Amino acid sequence: MTSCTRPLAEVRLRAAGLPIPERLLTCDDVTNGKPDPEPYLRGASLLGVSATECVVVEDVPAGIRAGKAAGARVVACRTTATQTELEDAGADWIVDGCNSISASQSDGKLTLVLTGERTIRDR
Repeated sequence: MTSCTRPLAEVRLRAAGLPIPERLLTCDDVTNGKPDPEPYLRGASLLGVSATECVVVEDVPAGIRAGKAAGARVVACRTTATQTELEDAGADWIVDGCNSISASQSDGKLTLVLTGERTIRDR
């Protein structure tokens, strides 16, 4: 999910040397943008899962609120907003950036590992 247009998303992905995902959701695909939960509800639907089974990675309060309103758990990156803003928006965990997140899969289960300084919120 990205808040930019599909053409811009594709240009950015190509410039980064990344493939265009089969399931790409952009602002062109939703009526209501963040902080409305529609983007994350639509994204989860595209993946064939409930939003409650998803973990959202966000860097702005509006995105955090959208993810939480959709029922997802949210990892916030402390890259564009302050710790307090991320906490106030309801982030479950706060990390320095995406490089603080790693994932592994075993027996059909995905495990996320959050490294570095973080705040864990019970919600």
